[in-house]
Amino acid sequence: MNILIATSEAVPFAKTGGLADVCGALPIELARLGHHPILILPAYRQTHYCGQPIEPLGIEFIVPIGSKMVTGHLLRSVMPGTQSPVYLIRQDQYYDRDQLYSVDGKDYIDNCERFVFFSRAVLEAIRLLGLQVDVIHANDWQTGLIPAYLAIEYRKRPRYQNIAGLFTIHNLAFQGQFWHWDMLLTGLDWKYFNWHQMEFHGHLNLLKTGLVFADSINTVSPRYAMEIQSSPLGCGLEGILQFRRDVLSGILNGIDPDEWNPATDPHLPARYDAENYRRMKPICKAALQHELGLPQEAGLPLVGTIGRLTEQKGFDLIVEVMQRWVQSEDAQWAVLGTGQPKFQKALENLAQRFPQKVAVRLEYSNPLAHRIEAGADMFLMPSRYEPCGLSQLYSLRYGTVPVVRATGGLADTIVGYDEQTAAAGAANGFSFQEYGALALGETLRHACDVYRRPDAWGRLIATGMKQDWSWNHSVKQYVELYQKTIDRAKQP
Repeated sequence: MNILIATSEAVPFAKTGGLADVCGALPIELARLGHHPILILPAYRQTHYCGQPIEPLGIEFIVPIGSKMVTGHLLRSVMPGTQSPVYLIRQDQYYDRDQLYSVDGKDYIDNCERFVFFSRAVLEAIRLLGLQVDVIHANDWQTGLIPAYLAIEYRKRPRYQNIAGLFTIHNLAFQGQFWHWDMLLTGLDWKYFNWHQMEFHGHLNLLKTGLVFADSINTVSPRYAMEIQSSPLGCGLEGILQFRRDVLSGILNGIDPDEWNPATDPHLPARYDAENYRRMKPICKAALQHELGLPQEAGLPLVGTIGRLTEQKGFDLIVEVMQRWVQSEDAQWAVLGTGQPKFQKALENLAQRFPQKVAVRLEYSNPLAHRIEAGADMFLMPSRYEPCGLSQLYSLRYGTVPVVRATGGLADTIVGYDEQTAAAGAANGFSFQEYGALALGETLRHACDVYRRPDAWGRLIATGMKQDWSWNHSVKQYVELYQKTIDRAKQP
């Protein structure tokens, strides 16, 4: 099967979040199964420093953007460790910038134009490179126009007639909304600017466009696929998602079992697996406490959390619980991430007032993230919503017990501890339903109670560490979905 994956970011070429991890891993896994993936993304400034060889192809193209014609060039690379091709769309006026989408926290004013150009360039690349494509897999709002262009402008052209279109939602909250006059940039007829197709409350909505015109839609967990069909997680698009529910599905993201493997992780002071974690994981905990300036007390539960300091990730709950616990509970906290200033300030204040209990690092550090996953006893993810989540899967692999809110992919991957799930050997963490600091605090206290029972805690850890959350299962589901999408596109 020939699969073209169109994305605005992919590891190792460019990354701001989980989208890059998925689109970097999926082509490699597809190639291992004998399929023929092709990855296309913009040639950002950071792509030239990714460590992969990139060569110009000497191919120039011109596409219409509103009333003007814009020139671009095609570059070529390969996915690491494979022969799978990667094509990069070079247009320095659009992509030669410090950041991918924004500067100083503000979106680039021409983001619509930048990704109109990218969407047109992807489709032109098929012709210019002579690609054989069975399905185009478009990802998030930045590629939402690709299914529309395929259906409206390219469907009857040679080489495009049998191409199917899959559109994946990685986070429905980010929709690519722009003022209505940006419709002119797309070059599509104004008749498509209606509430059934591309218009959303008077704005052009590129994510909605992808939902309307794709042959199939999926998102990154089965639970999230259900949640977004109603308010509030539908973010205003629940109507179109309900209407297209017959072609909507959810597939959990996988993790890279080589990068996230405590038995081989180069960032850890001691390496371990499910057989020897009882002896080696405490070494990681003590080293982490020393690194963060916390007392090296083996008996205290060490609670870790990593990520964007935002309400979506539940940091309003985390801060409220921490403010209570530092004064009344024997526990330590390790926080890594950046985000909203109010959370950064509150966490810094706690670390300054209670340095024996709270360590905060307001930065992004991949090595430290690995050491927190290995050294912490519990990992907090009380997300308001979570399309899939990867950190809870890293935690399971590292023997660090997740404490999560049962939403999206967190509900699909974490089985909460109680008498029944523990007796069945199914429990791998702790979870709660209601979004609130009280529910989080009670669940965390329950986790601490079980932590003080070494045999029960050991069974929890062993269950999580033995589970397989790699791409092995997910990639096979994607292959099935691609085939369904191709079959669906052939129907009248």
